[in-house]
Amino acid sequence: MSEPAADTTVLDRYECRACGYIYEPQKGDDRRDIASGVPFAELPVNWRCPVCSANKKAFANVGPAGTASGFKENLGYGLGVNTLTPGQKNILIFGALALGFLFFISLYGLH
Repeated sequence: MSEPAADTTVLDRYECRACGYIYEPQKGDDRRDIASGVPFAELPVNWRCPVCSANKKAFANVGPAGTASGFKENLGYGLGVNTLTPGQKNILIFGALALGFLFFISLYGLH
């Protein structure tokens, strides 16, 4: 016998295309009394975006938290940065900016 496939949509986050609010099942929705752990598909039919009051049809699946952003077919392109998570990209960008700033400031020591 084969085991049933795991439901991967439980952890998926959904973003409101109208205002950018992201519904995260791990956090729920305190404003509308939705407990944590409730998947987007199980939200009531009359549930609305807590920020702009858009209906559920205005939301798009953005995948689980901590995964690389972008389309899956595009993650193989680039110099490996397409597979980085948003947090890793922030470290790379701001780390490079800080290093560049340090190099710039070090030029004042060349008297």
